[in-house]
Amino acid sequence: MAACCSLSCSSKARVDSSTYPRIGCSDALFPASVGVNRRRNGFGGIGTGVRSCSAVVVDRKAEEGVKREKGRVLKVGLVCGGPSAERGISLNSARSVLDHIQGDDLHVTCYYIDSNLNAYAISSAQVYSNTPADFDFKLESVAQGFDTLTEFADNLAASVDIVFPVIHGRFGEDGGIQELLEKSNVPFVGTRSKECRTAFDKYDASLELKRQGFITVPNFVLQGSELDEYGLSRWFLDNQLDAYSGKVVVKPTRAGSSIGVTVAYGVSDSLHKVREIISEGIDDKVIVEIFLEGGKEFTAIVLDVGSEFDCQPVVFLPTEVELQSSVSADLSEKDAIFNYRRKYLPTQQVVYHTPPRFPLDVIEKIREGASILFKRLGLRDFARIDGWFLPRSASISSSETNDFGRTESGIVLFTDINLISGMEQTSFLFQQASKVGFSHSNILRTIIQHACLRFPSLASYCSESNRSPRKSKFSKRGQQSSEHESVGKVFVIFGGDTSERQVSLMSGTNVWLNLQVSGDLEVTPCLLAPGNDFGSRTVWSLPYSLVLRHTTEEVIDACTEALEPARAALTSHLRKQVMEEVANGLQNHSWFTGFDISDEQPIKFTLENWIKLAKEVQATVFIAVHGGIGEDGTLQSLLEAQGIPYTGPGFLASKICMDKVATSFAVKHLTNLGVLTINKEVRRKEDLVNSSNSDVWHEVVSKLQCETVCIKPARDGCSTGVARLCCVEDLGVYVKALEDCLPRIPPNSFAKAHGLIEMPVPPPELLIFEPFIETDDITINNASKSRNQNEGLLLKGSSRWVEITVGVIGKRSSMCSLMPSVTVKESGDILSLEEKFQGGTGINLTPPPLSIMSTEALMKCKERIELVANTLDLEGFSRIDAFVNVDSGEVLVIEVNTVPGMTPSTVLIHQALAEEPPIYPHVFFRTLLDLGSQRFV
Repeated sequence: MAACCSLSCSSKARVDSSTYPRIGCSDALFPASVGVNRRRNGFGGIGTGVRSCSAVVVDRKAEEGVKREKGRVLKVGLVCGGPSAERGISLNSARSVLDHIQGDDLHVTCYYIDSNLNAYAISSAQVYSNTPADFDFKLESVAQGFDTLTEFADNLAASVDIVFPVIHGRFGEDGGIQELLEKSNVPFVGTRSKECRTAFDKYDASLELKRQGFITVPNFVLQGSELDEYGLSRWFLDNQLDAYSGKVVVKPTRAGSSIGVTVAYGVSDSLHKVREIISEGIDDKVIVEIFLEGGKEFTAIVLDVGSEFDCQPVVFLPTEVELQSSVSADLSEKDAIFNYRRKYLPTQQVVYHTPPRFPLDVIEKIREGASILFKRLGLRDFARIDGWFLPRSASISSSETNDFGRTESGIVLFTDINLISGMEQTSFLFQQASKVGFSHSNILRTIIQHACLRFPSLASYCSESNRSPRKSKFSKRGQQSSEHESVGKVFVIFGGDTSERQVSLMSGTNVWLNLQVSGDLEVTPCLLAPGNDFGSRTVWSLPYSLVLRHTTEEVIDACTEALEPARAALTSHLRKQVMEEVANGLQNHSWFTGFDISDEQPIKFTLENWIKLAKEVQATVFIAVHGGIGEDGTLQSLLEAQGIPYTGPGFLASKICMDKVATSFAVKHLTNLGVLTINKEVRRKEDLVNSSNSDVWHEVVSKLQCETVCIKPARDGCSTGVARLCCVEDLGVYVKALEDCLPRIPPNSFAKAHGLIEMPVPPPELLIFEPFIETDDITINNASKSRNQNEGLLLKGSSRWVEITVGVIGKRSSMCSLMPSVTVKESGDILSLEEKFQGGTGINLTPPPLSIMSTEALMKCKERIELVANTLDLEGFSRIDAFVNVDSGEVLVIEVNTVPGMTPSTVLIHQALAEEPPIYPHVFFRTLLDLGSQRFV
């Protein structure tokens, strides 16, 4: 892989093989007809010929020799983590940057700063972790540590050409890491330390904005242990706010754009919220701002396209952030603010509109103001600037009539400057960049190249660079053009109508972006829209920019909005304007070879016509629809009837695995071979609702001979509706949720502590009761500073059973197990959707450390998992969840997921990277695609 992170070998960086066994994949992992071929972008796709998976890893010395012949290789140091609560998001951003900037001309080395400001050189495998907690406890043994930050900076000076900091919040955006790099003369992307300090502090930034003539939101700052209650009371009075109920926003001044932001009412409540922020250690300097009733929030990405030190900012199409709350929402939800959860996790409480649905004069004022701010505040390369539009009916008082921000339609206010914008796959940076012709790779490389202009030592790289960004090969109706006659068509389908549809969107987006690396593929993202009538199901063929959303509902709304004539005309006009401004600035730079995303409209098909199109253009369908027709064999059956190749198991295997009872029955005869199943009691939802909870409870625990049960849908995805019930009262809560069709059960609604439980909508007709399997608890001892990560893991209990999840891959009858993962649950006994699939939560141990399971038991476990996979006639890939006995390697099957999560932080990625040698994401997904393409060969 041309730009996978490297980690210098040292005694400190070497993995202790006695702690984590390395059981590499065998040649059988890739069937005889499937081999790994290198392509022009480093790793490529899967071709023919017998190759072992050792072919996945490129000989780095030989590769770098080829690079040197072609021209200079830019060495980029990617630094993530940091001390703020946003370090999990920082890891997600780093992963996304790593995915998209790597190439033959650019080599990446990864670094991580922990919460205590200790610096480490880490492997790229760690960047693909679900959360920093996955590796924080074992950093001392699996990463190269630096004794001081100065030593870290000196290492950067000697090892990399330029640093790309992706630390959000403290130390990343407050000038901390910038000052460290400046002192060691290390070139870096982004704004200098002095300017960062001013822009990052919300109070200081508001003072600077006011000095620059901008209208600002009235605020009051509180700091230290002695809070100025009298001054705050006077501020309430001066701003005509009721001292007992006046609505305000309370937020830390130096904690990033989302952490600790909350709504308060009156002086007393404001002081209480301020004290909470201070006591929790978020910040000791807090501001109170007027709540902008009737205001509409926006955010805008600014890109500097000037030469060297000549700043020439161009503002992309801003995004309107529309916050929504349901009729049944409680007070906290009605106090809608764009907080951490809404920003980074899928939720229907927020919708984005790019460009915003504001009057044209307001959009122009936003772009003009953000450009002025970028220049006057001394920002560099790129930034994100947030603010509010107040219609005339919601105007705010201002001391000066000529303050910047006034329009005929209302007032524009700027409130937050983000020096290092979030760079997750669907972040504002990529949403807005794609609207004006930039792919993920192109915008990130443009930012890096622009930063290089400031440093004479990197000038030769800029002039030598002859990179050519991949052109969008999306064809509106899948028609094959003469330009791409040899290009293979791939339709990635995701969405659906199950409670896992948002995870499906994340999976599909990740697969689509990874497959685009292959130069011989034309990959089209497709959204399966929800619908009750199967015959009327629709599929949207999506342009690049409309995929980058947080929810399926938002994607569909964006498609509808894009096809509205007036809206489409406005977007086209603004897009053309921005692209001209960008091109005028970058046209003199030899490294900029143009835009690579074309302006296309979404296309709506019936499911039937979409399948006909797939057959007509000879596409392979990559199925990423979790649950429902994507996983119960329905979609597989429709495709197979037309001879269309697709990924994953066939329709019969899918149908069996979707039914948890049928799955258990199919492998029940394997008991003597060490494969066990869990006893089940199936009940109809209707019977549960109409029966006495007490009678049902006593019948179930008597039949299953247990005191605690696990309840789950009989035919649904792997995470929804799964709960532990300890008593009849718990059963009552669950049955009531079914009866009321609740979309979720709030945390800690049962006797045993638990996290949020997503429920299937509509409720399942059949439910399964199983004995709750007591496993040993695995906890992370964060206090441990030992270099042996064994001492950081604590295994408590005497059952000798732990829960695992294992990916399997290959052709039918020759499926091979990836490295199993032991999961550490953070919010109770049942893993939530977030813990399974979304970055920032959940801890996975891949492979299981020897302190938990011996190498011999692990090998037996893998053999039994393969036996299960081949008994069920699985093919392509799947994920098997089970309990394993850490001594004997016996497995107790929980369920089989034929369309497992494929999000950027999914456990399948961890397992592929844990193989020897590592299999990186775009190679992994290409492998799965080619296994599907060969289905009928």
